[in-house]
Amino acid sequence: MGKITGLVAATFAAYHENGEVNVAIIPQIVDKLIEDGVSGVFVCGTNGEGPNLTVEERQAIVETYVKAANKRIKVIVHVGHSSIKEARKLAAHAEQVGADAFSSVSAFYFKPASVKALVTSLAEIASAAPNTPFYYYNIPHLTGISMDMLELIKLAEEMIPNFAGLKYTASTLHEYEACVNYKDGKYDVLYGLDEMLLGALAVGAKGAVGSTYTFAAPLYNKVIENFEKGNMEEARRLQMVSIKMVQSLGKFSPIPAQRAIVDMGGFELGSCRLPLIGLTSEERKRLKEDLEAKDFFKQVDQCRETASALNY
Repeated sequence: MGKITGLVAATFAAYHENGEVNVAIIPQIVDKLIEDGVSGVFVCGTNGEGPNLTVEERQAIVETYVKAANKRIKVIVHVGHSSIKEARKLAAHAEQVGADAFSSVSAFYFKPASVKALVTSLAEIASAAPNTPFYYYNIPHLTGISMDMLELIKLAEEMIPNFAGLKYTASTLHEYEACVNYKDGKYDVLYGLDEMLLGALAVGAKGAVGSTYTFAAPLYNKVIENFEKGNMEEARRLQMVSIKMVQSLGKFSPIPAQRAIVDMGGFELGSCRLPLIGLTSEERKRLKEDLEAKDFFKQVDQCRETASALNY
């Protein structure tokens, strides 16, 4: 597999009213994301509530995504778990069912004390699916693991034969740029903060993974398109639409707020799992009014219509 380019949507878990995982909705979600121009999906990650799901639930979700995608877009599976043994089980399953790549966060309860300990742990996970590209998922604000990513790449290069790169979810663009440029761009370094996509493009990003791409991919594709054409004023204007939306999310719990936006788009995801708590009807109303006041939905629809006209 070559490098991943374009937008990879970090999808959300869907639940029935009784709290059980809803996999029946996944084919519809995949079709909509393909229509919106994403190049892949990242499943069972942070926004997919991977840590809140059982291993069996995660496997069922992965199987459904791989089948629904049917190689039309890439499926990247997050296998991170506080138990390395369970992470290995998820990795082996991802390879078995035909996922395009897999990724893992660091252990997040008993934390590795050094880059060497972290890479040794990742090597153990990655070896369970030796024929599938592996990405380390760097998200220090949630795992509490903040280490030198360039040092990690250098060690992973030696210790993990199927190491493909990083999913880099941090605001330290100078380190991100150093990782992108390591050995003339040898590794795939996907950027993970949607509100900073334009900055990441400026320092060399070619691919990005993000939760808001699940409901606003046309907007971000226009950011990329205008950046590539040198239309920086328009690229900055569109990126500000994203920033203002993320500011709205910050007034609530971000994952439940994003799930509410997906619901507003016609996909009922159900309530999230504890310890996450869904927005109340009043909060959903406030969020929608806030986004409408910022013309968010209108801006996304305009980008979608323009893309559709060009693809006609």
